[in-house]
Amino acid sequence: MRKRQVVLRRQEPSGNSTTSSATARTVRYGECQKNHAASIGGYAVDGCREFMASGEEGTGVAFTCAACGCHRNFHRREVEPTSTEVGFERASPSSNGR
Repeated sequence: MRKRQVVLRRQEPSGNSTTSSATARTVRYGECQKNHAASIGGYAVDGCREFMASGEEGTGVAFTCAACGCHRNFHRREVEPTSTEVGFERASPSSNGR
C-alpha cells in the first residue's frame, strides 16, 4: 500500500500577512471498480481490494496496479483531509535594511 500526500498552500489575500495556511491531504486508493463485463452488458469486478503501484513514483508504470493491472483511476479514491497551520516569515521591502 502506498499513500500519497498532497500539500496545497493558500496565501492570504492581503499583502501584510506573514503566515500561510496549508492543507495536507492523505490520498489512498481503495478497491478496483472497473466493470470488466461492460462490453457484454453485465457487471463484474475483479475483486482487487487496494491499489498497489507497479513501479516507483515518477515513472509511467506507477499508475498501473500491480495486483489487477488496471489504471489507478479505476480504484476508489479516499481523501482524508487534515488541516495544519504553517507559519513562515516573508521578507517585506521595508525590512531589508534600507
